[in-house]
Amino acid sequence: MKRKILLVDDEVAVLLTLKAVLELNQFDVDTAASGREGRSKLRANSYHMVITDMRMESDSAGVEVISAARRASYHPAIALLTAFPIAEEDWQSLGADRMLIKPTHTKILLQQIEKLLAEHEAHHAIRSVSAAKSTSPISTTKPTTNKSDAKKNSARKSTGKKPTKILKITSRATTKSVPTQRAT
Repeated sequence: MKRKILLVDDEVAVLLTLKAVLELNQFDVDTAASGREGRSKLRANSYHMVITDMRMESDSAGVEVISAARRASYHPAIALLTAFPIAEEDWQSLGADRMLIKPTHTKILLQQIEKLLAEHEAHHAIRSVSAAKSTSPISTTKPTTNKSDAKKNSARKSTGKKPTKILKITSRATTKSVPTQRAT
């Protein structure tokens, strides 16, 4: 199955070039020539990744595409494509997973996209396993009613044996604790 990418940029040359490069490398690519069109496609389809320019019909168009992608139920990886690099904490605060600088060498761009997709898929695989464990209706521990029962259950789980009873022997000179095994 080909991974599906939405490419959003108002520069037609960038759209056509990147679309051709990505399709030659086995990606299924949709394009949008504006932030508005990109947001519309995000609502109508699902994508593995969204690559968006920052500045299009407005300075905030890229941020709006990123925000729409973050709200999408299918959780795509998001890359900010820009000719004007910004600080890492700035693009991360916008919601992007990675910043891609244009122009860039095709091989480097493909490596960055593959790495981001792999990281994103691994992250979501871990999150879905964690979510499945936390919502599991099966309980593996038996509720205890008092401290004595809790200690017994804890000892049984750790050793597989019945707990050892501690017998205190007291004399005038010393006090010793001597472990004794309960007869079975």
